[in-house]
Order: sequence, then C-alpha cells, then structure tokens
Amino acid sequence: MTTPETAPAPARHDLWLDRHEVTRVVALALAEDIGSGDITTIATVPADARCVARLRSRVAGVVAGLPVATEAFRQLDENLAFEAHVQDGAAVSPGDVLLTIHGAARPVLSAERVALNFVQRLSGIATLTQRYVAAVAGTDAIVVDTRKTTPGLRTLEKYAVRAGGGQNHRTGLYDGVLIKDNHLVAAGGITAAVRAARRHGSHLLRVEVEVDTLDQAREAVEAGADVILLDNFDATGLREAVEMIAGRAMTEASGGINLTTVRAAAEAGVTLISVGALTHSAPAIDVGLDFDFVIA
Repeated sequence: MTTPETAPAPARHDLWLDRHEVTRVVALALAEDIGSGDITTIATVPADARCVARLRSRVAGVVAGLPVATEAFRQLDENLAFEAHVQDGAAVSPGDVLLTIHGAARPVLSAERVALNFVQRLSGIATLTQRYVAAVAGTDAIVVDTRKTTPGLRTLEKYAVRAGGGQNHRTGLYDGVLIKDNHLVAAGGITAAVRAARRHGSHLLRVEVEVDTLDQAREAVEAGADVILLDNFDATGLREAVEMIAGRAMTEASGGINLTTVRAAAEAGVTLISVGALTHSAPAIDVGLDFDFVIA
C-alpha cells in the first residue's frame, strides 16, 4: 500500500482522458502486438506464476500515460493490483518508480511492450512540452500544440501536451475555423474567406486566419478575424504585427519555432505559440519494467 511519503499528488483537473477512447486505442495496440498469442510467455512462464513488477523511469522527465499503461495490463487481467507512485504531469528523476503491479506474471509480460510504448511516447511529449513552457516563463505567451499528431493517437498526444503544462489548439477540423493559404486561394482572398466563415459558422465559433505578411495581417484584422496566425514571422516581424493589431485580435506565432527561438517569439507579445514539434518530433523517454519478485 502507498504511504503518505509515497502517495501520488492529487490528480490535476485538466488531465482528463476519455475512458472509451483509452479502451479502444489500448485494445487495438494489444491486438496488434499479441495477435493469436504471446508464444514466448506461454512457453516459458508457468500459468500460476505471480509477480511484483515496477515501472521505472530511467531518465529525468515529465510523466504522462500511466492510466493508459494501467489499462493495457488490466485488459489482459482485471485482477491485477496497481500502486501509482506518481500522477501524470509529475517531474521524475532516473530510477523513480512510477507504478507497481501485483498479480499473475503472464498478463504483465504480455502487456509490457504496449504499456511501455504508451508511457514512453506520451512522457516524451510531456517532457518536451515542459521545456517549451519553461522557455517562455515570465511572459504572457501560451504554448499550444497542433494537429501534427500520430494518426489515431491525437486524443492521447494532446493529453500529454497538457501534462507537460501546454494547452491544446483545436482538436480537429470540426471545432475551430482556421483559414490557411490554400483556403484563401480557393475562397478568393482573406476578406471573402472571413466573411464566408462568419456566414457559415456559429456566433460562438472563433475565426482564425493564417497570414504570411504584415499587409495580410492588416486585412485579416479589418475583415473581422478573431485570431491572426503569423506564419514564419521572425521576432521583429512578430513585434510589428502585434503592435499593428493592437489587441483587436488574438495573435499566434507559428512556423520556425524551436527551443532557440521560442523565447523571442514570446517576448514579441503574441498570445499563443503553436509548436508542431511537441507531437511530431518529441523523443520517447526511457521507461522500463522490472520484475522484482516472482512466485512460481
């Protein structure tokens, strides 16, 4: 059992996960990995073997995905018992125990790789996000993600961004208007596109326009856009755009943003900084599963 010294911190209210989505994604991952059966485990591990196994971080980072890992083990054996030593969003050091599992050895071994894949991937996203958030500390800028996610894993990857202290941009094409360069060509320009979006959308729906130049930004503001996405502007250009917009719309910096440039973008005064790398380029962190005790 956990003690006051080892008990995890209270769960953060923003780290909600759709339970049905977790169940679905984990089931697909287990089916992909196990197929018709884990022949190695069946051949080598007695059916009645029991274990105590511990999920450990081997590096420093920010944890995300423990509920997903737990679901992977639970889908193979609902009688397994779990002790969570940290909550998602926690900073951990090399050697820290994240989760202890008690129960039958076979299902733990069969779910191991799937559980680790989720925790390593999602913790990598949370860890990289935290680095970006730390880089803009003291400014008013908010670090947000993009739709550049792994197909089928968007819900989980955007959850991991929140675990790292970032916020989410729109979830998909259905929950926000973002008029990009090809939309502008097809619609006949910025003003026409914004007006069409206003006619089509609810009064509660924000309209965002991606622009490449200061003149386009000016037109977008005058057309009534709620958010101006300043694409591939350098720090000087961002500052000029923010001054010109003068609070008439939210501003978002995107494109060319990395850990070297993000601070300058934040200091230029933009509202949001969107970073595709949070989800498309985050390296997985090293997390392992160790059997500490087995009873055959």
